[in-house]
Amino acid sequence: MKKSQSKKERILVVDDAKDTLELVQRNLSGKGYEVFTALSVEIAIDILNKIPVDLVITDLKMPGSGGLELVRYVRENFRETEVMMITGYATIQGAVKAVKIGAEDYLAKPFTDVELFSAVERALSKLHLRKTSTKYSKHPAVFPHGLVGESKAMHRIYKDIVKTAATRSTVLISGESGTGKELVARAIHYGSRQSSSPFIPVNCAGIPEDLFESELFGYLKGAFTGANESRAGFFQASDGGTIFLDEISEISPSAQVKLLRVLQDKEIYMVGSRKPLKIDVRIIAATNKNLLDFVKKGAFREDLYFRINVITMEIPPLREREDDVLLLISHFAAKFAKELGKKLPKFSDRALEIIKNYRWPGNVMEIENVIHRLVVMSESEVIDVSDLPSLMRLCELHGTGFNKTLKEVEAEHVRNVLSFTKGNKTETARILGIDRKTLRTHLKTHSI
Repeated sequence: MKKSQSKKERILVVDDAKDTLELVQRNLSGKGYEVFTALSVEIAIDILNKIPVDLVITDLKMPGSGGLELVRYVRENFRETEVMMITGYATIQGAVKAVKIGAEDYLAKPFTDVELFSAVERALSKLHLRKTSTKYSKHPAVFPHGLVGESKAMHRIYKDIVKTAATRSTVLISGESGTGKELVARAIHYGSRQSSSPFIPVNCAGIPEDLFESELFGYLKGAFTGANESRAGFFQASDGGTIFLDEISEISPSAQVKLLRVLQDKEIYMVGSRKPLKIDVRIIAATNKNLLDFVKKGAFREDLYFRINVITMEIPPLREREDDVLLLISHFAAKFAKELGKKLPKFSDRALEIIKNYRWPGNVMEIENVIHRLVVMSESEVIDVSDLPSLMRLCELHGTGFNKTLKEVEAEHVRNVLSFTKGNKTETARILGIDRKTLRTHLKTHSI
């Protein structure tokens, strides 16, 4: 987990054993955390009421009030504080009870430094997810023309939109499917002086080759069989405004020649006419392919490429905009809850973690569809791991990191499979390739 340079995370360690307090404080301070200590629950509560704390690490058994009472107190009074439990008396019953009342993790003494650091990082990471999600749900951000994002990549896009909107230059927008290329094109158009003029989107891949010319440039009555009246094309419809040519890599060689003529001469010929028509149209093209590769292969005209590539904008995929994922979740959840007349759902910490770590190959379009489905299908106010699409849960099962111990990876895998099967131990054992007795041993060993 990346720690802020301006603010250290504050951790309160509670244990009646001075040696344990000193050891944990020294190790965590060495990692850059601000650490406070308390020898009793009473002292811990006094500290909590005076100082904002991000994480409480508490022993289970102490004289007087114990760790469970402290966990319950924190959960009831400090929603923005995470809790972990450590104990030398580890039992499944104790772990279950601790987790039930709100402990994020449960470490059995003696634990290694790596186990401690990993548990602390997991707890603080989930706290950060929850805080961010809550912030966005309480204070939804407003962005121009449907674009949503606060990441550095999106702020760069916003700046480019403003600069581009001030010109009438041709624009080429590139980016993977679902990244929002049309939204960027609309933002350019509606941020320009021509915003009151038409914006006409055209899906080039959806127009048959033999109809391309008549659809874009229109035709005169009698120009071909079935042309019973004259009809304007997309270019005439967008005169004075903007025409958005999506998937421009899909147009045929003959259509490329005609489009090149439009860019060069600023005029079109209707099918069946020998008289050119002057047009005043800004062309914004978009592609999810590498057009330069198409040029090298001879599939796209080099002169046309340079004509449309006056201003280039590249929309980053969602996997390069990790900071925007939670914002998009909140945005779409609020949007669809309002449309459906449902209460705004909440997401469990584990579900948020899986959603944030998922790579989103379909980008913003995919996250919109997933959240739409979750809001429609959810029967509870809290969306949990079991509600997520199976593909996302399976991807999470294979997403182990290289900074974890073998014991941690094993525990996480068992926990994930158990969650995937919704607690079905027989099915969990089958997937893991073990019998139920061995599974019970794993559950006990890892305090699951």
